[in-house]
Amino acid sequence: MVHASPRVLVAGVGNVLHGDDGFGVEVAKRLLAAGALPAGVRVIETGIGGMSLVQEAMTGCDALLIVDVCARGGTPGQLYFLDAEPSSLAHLDAHQRRDYFADTHCATPDRVLHLLAGVGRLPPRVCLLGCEPVDAHTLGLGLSAAVAEAIAPAVERIRAWTASLAAH
Repeated sequence: MVHASPRVLVAGVGNVLHGDDGFGVEVAKRLLAAGALPAGVRVIETGIGGMSLVQEAMTGCDALLIVDVCARGGTPGQLYFLDAEPSSLAHLDAHQRRDYFADTHCATPDRVLHLLAGVGRLPPRVCLLGCEPVDAHTLGLGLSAAVAEAIAPAVERIRAWTASLAAH
């Protein structure tokens, strides 16, 4: 019996003009430059263009990995590999929900997941590979040393994850 390779989308997101927020973009660039990922794995770098991620995911995938900064109070450069799902919007009334979805210029990863779920295209497996930032809000180019040092381990974690998906 022949098994088809899973369709996996790895998306590096973030704003390179806000220091460590460029982590996901840099990881995607490193993955694209290195190549040699399992069959069926696509890597994209969307920066702050969340709608690009929605459009790519709409083509269909079995798993989506979003690579981004993730402030959880840990040590700068610490990596987190988490299952992801859209947050609850139960607290929003109808007008607030309309406004939430109307602003497609601010398509954050959470909003991307909401949009995909809303159109029935949320992949069965969605994960986040996050990195604890030093500063992801101040205007400036370049990653902090701690976040830059997390790129190589993040790439290896993605390689291992996509290989395990391909093996199963």
